[in-house]
Amino acid sequence: MSVTDPTGLAERIEAAVLATPGVRSVYRAGSLVSNLVGEGAVAIGISRVDEPLVAVRVADEGVVVEASLGIEYSASAVELLQDVRAALGKVLAEDGLGPVEIVLTIAYVHPREASSD
Repeated sequence: MSVTDPTGLAERIEAAVLATPGVRSVYRAGSLVSNLVGEGAVAIGISRVDEPLVAVRVADEGVVVEASLGIEYSASAVELLQDVRAALGKVLAEDGLGPVEIVLTIAYVHPREASSD
């Protein structure tokens, strides 16, 4: 399996996550330490600021996706995660790819006061 544009795939996956009802934001995937290292790399010019926030790794057996989400306070976490998984599966299927692993973390629940409803 080969992906000619992994950054483009990551951008489409990020867009699909953000388009899922109940998802308000996407945060950079990974641990606090890896995010600090990543921010340092951006600061010294090794990486770009506009890189996708979701982590996508293509392996011989499929695609590994990792994303951290900010969700609406009123969203059912279980249903929302199922919806995001379905959206990711659709994007991957459009490229003839299959997921090997999808790691989704709810990093933040937006408070009612910040909601648009």
